[in-house]
Amino acid sequence: MKKILKINTPNDYARFVDAPILHPMISIIHYDELAPFRHSLNNYGVYGLFIQRQFPHILSYGMKSLQVSDASIIAVAPGQIGGIEDNGERISLSGWVLMWSPELLRGSELETIADRYRYFSYFYANSLRMEPDEWLCITQLLAQMRNEMRDSKDTTSLRPILLAYLRLILEYCNRIYLRQLSVSDNDGNDLLKRFYDLLQSYFSKNRQLSHGLPTVAYCASELAFSPRYFGDVVRKATGGTAIAYIHNYVINLAKSLLMKGHNVNETSRLLGFDYPHHFTRLFKKITGITPTEFLRG
Repeated sequence: MKKILKINTPNDYARFVDAPILHPMISIIHYDELAPFRHSLNNYGVYGLFIQRQFPHILSYGMKSLQVSDASIIAVAPGQIGGIEDNGERISLSGWVLMWSPELLRGSELETIADRYRYFSYFYANSLRMEPDEWLCITQLLAQMRNEMRDSKDTTSLRPILLAYLRLILEYCNRIYLRQLSVSDNDGNDLLKRFYDLLQSYFSKNRQLSHGLPTVAYCASELAFSPRYFGDVVRKATGGTAIAYIHNYVINLAKSLLMKGHNVNETSRLLGFDYPHHFTRLFKKITGITPTEFLRG
């Protein structure tokens, strides 16, 4: 069994690294001020931003490992697992950690827009790489936010101030994410070629007969993306969704099989559909006609 640190509250991690506890729903940790501490493989019940000059060489997330560039941000969300299992080694890091409870957002405007911050799903595939001015702005905001927490004991009046700081930091992160997504546009054609090649390989090896139609999650994993990030890049490159790209590929194959003399039931089975009527429904959705009508010409 792996040693896993359960972070159910923001201060669980603060206690682990022996950092000051300033607020019940937010923890701000400045690694540079801490004594060396042990690695931890964390099970997060909170949101968090790890804003560091340098990360350990290899981190894990779920069943995957990743390497992170310097001066980056890793975003984590409740339900995720990541870090390095405690092996007795003590380390020193440079940077900051901001963690907050989902309860902090409850009933706030920030709660209603939280879904727009898509980078919280991309921990294993992409960190947010900061420019020097972004590092300065974000770390200054963290320092100011921590000062507010130190100076004010009134958590009721303090909460809107903390939420305002938090939203500004998240917006800076979003700008970095959108910039990286824009840069990925330059590789859009290459991604689509790899996506197409993957689908071609999947069906040429008849994987659909045992595994069914390829999913977005499967394709994203094979191409080393998280599903949501993969979906964003495909949408940028094609104007449509990743699942629509898969479905269009499948229906083009269906047309070829039908033209070669296979009937509707055979075509459905050869493409990996569970039931012929599922195939017929998708075919009509994409082409506007049923497979039978297509055969009639």
